[in-house]
Amino acid sequence: MRAVALGGGRGLHATLGALRRITDDVTAVVTVADDGGSSGRLRRELGLLPPGDLRKALAALAGEEDENSLWRMVFEHRFGGSGALAGHAVGNLVLAGLLEVIPDPVTALDQAARLLGLRGRVLPMCTEPLDIEADVVGLDEDATAVRRIRGQVAIATTPGQVRRIRLHTAGMPDSVPSACPAAVRAVLDADVVLLGPGSWFTSVLPHLLVPELQEALIETAASRIVVLNLVPQPGETAGFSPERHLDVLCEHAPRLRVDAVIADADSVSTPDRLRRAAESLGASTRLDGVASVKARERHDPQALADSLRDALAAVNVR
Repeated sequence: MRAVALGGGRGLHATLGALRRITDDVTAVVTVADDGGSSGRLRRELGLLPPGDLRKALAALAGEEDENSLWRMVFEHRFGGSGALAGHAVGNLVLAGLLEVIPDPVTALDQAARLLGLRGRVLPMCTEPLDIEADVVGLDEDATAVRRIRGQVAIATTPGQVRRIRLHTAGMPDSVPSACPAAVRAVLDADVVLLGPGSWFTSVLPHLLVPELQEALIETAASRIVVLNLVPQPGETAGFSPERHLDVLCEHAPRLRVDAVIADADSVSTPDRLRRAAESLGASTRLDGVASVKARERHDPQALADSLRDALAAVNVR
């Protein structure tokens, strides 16, 4: 089974951890708009794709108990201290080096995958770094006044309510981002495509704002599954119900149809509302226990894998 997961950060890490329990043919398509932390520093200093989310996806698909586990640990290790390297992950620096030596980001990531003995592949959403901006309300005395907030970190941490996002190539505010051709091909050739979980406005929805990628998601014959977050994210989706996540998805990609929506049973207070929202996208709903027992805000990879299997079985029956 050819599986493609779209997202970034911790949410994509959870999805990939589940998928590698189902199939070895997994492709991660990763957002490239991060402008904070180690990734932001490397992006500003070197003009490269921000490597952090790409690194996390590589680590998620690397073996945990084989001969490559040491490289996975090293990739994720962050330097301490207070010098120039403080806060940088080793994997970010390795990817930065590869991206400088190898002009093609896809080839550079394939080389990183070989180093880690990857089960699967990691691709950037676009081959150029992106800037993201959002329309936000609730920041002024007039609660309806709209402010434009720029930058992934600023949007993710805004105390206001995000209404809509836009995406453009870094430093080119009037440009329309171009998708990575390999990512488009992976979506078109997939048997199953997953959106979410993750930071909804800055990791999940950006894929829908790249025209070629959105069109591929609409045209693909793959089963399309949305995995909802376990809890609202402070700032970005504070106060969001599970069904509101689907409403926002539809607002950004009205033509997108979905086959199944997976949500944690304990995170959904009004199942009927969620089912109606899912049905408006053409999807069935699965309410399963997919949260980690140790950390309720994180998905349990094995439980999510089991839910995905059941969802796919139900979709195939339909």
